[in-house]
Amino acid sequence: MKLVTSQAPIMLRVAKKEFNSQAFATLYFDYSLDFKPGQFVMVWIPGIDEKPYTISHHSETCFAITIEAKGLFSKKAVALEPGDLLGFRGPFGNGFNTIFSPNIAVVAGGCGMAPLAPLVETLEKKNNKILFIHGARSKKFILYPHRFDTLRQICTDDGSQGHKGFVTDLLEQEILTRKKTGKKPLEMVYACGPEIMMHKIFVLCESFDIPCQVSLERYMRCGFGVCGACVCGNQVVCKDGPVFDSKRLGTMDDFNKTALLKSGKPVTMDQYFSWRCQ
Repeated sequence: MKLVTSQAPIMLRVAKKEFNSQAFATLYFDYSLDFKPGQFVMVWIPGIDEKPYTISHHSETCFAITIEAKGLFSKKAVALEPGDLLGFRGPFGNGFNTIFSPNIAVVAGGCGMAPLAPLVETLEKKNNKILFIHGARSKKFILYPHRFDTLRQICTDDGSQGHKGFVTDLLEQEILTRKKTGKKPLEMVYACGPEIMMHKIFVLCESFDIPCQVSLERYMRCGFGVCGACVCGNQVVCKDGPVFDSKRLGTMDDFNKTALLKSGKPVTMDQYFSWRCQ
């Protein structure tokens, strides 16, 4: 059975649950869907709520979503067992525009690894040796530690694994090394993670004239651009994104500044993500 883009939810049973770490779980569903890395689905728990989730695993016969248990909805989702039902609409939005070259960087922060995982696997199929950087709060928050063939450079805030610091440290180091040694510059940087991280990557890439694509997160009600709850500057994240390139990011005044609550009230990004974690 193929899950097609729909405004009405299709009920699917959990086929398998896998704990990725102390903080994350992945739910698998034995259904196929037309999907481009970076797209998302609207996930419905009857009687609770509906939330957007990226596709973190995709094959011809199944797909999966990865969930961090931090709020009411996500804790309910993580508690589901094989055989339990979830409602799905989608997939929605625009995914990553994939280019195949050894001069590519993929930069993930925390659970931003989830939407980037299918992109990395797509690139791996072409045998591209990409720069792959993953940052997290600590070692226990590193998603899919054994999933990829491509070697990851790890950053942690507390130094429990890899570089103690930020993903932008390693990305800037790579850019400067290439410039100093005369190696071909990066042709694209793909990123997903906290918005402050993605904004720093955008600014860094702009300063070296490197194109980038980032996946943004906003509160979404409909998933297809009708309600306007997920606007960011002049863009509707669910319909125009969630993946945006450098050119469009440069026109989005709200990027890394403000987002809308469920009530429609604009707040700072810190206030927004504090609310999203409730």
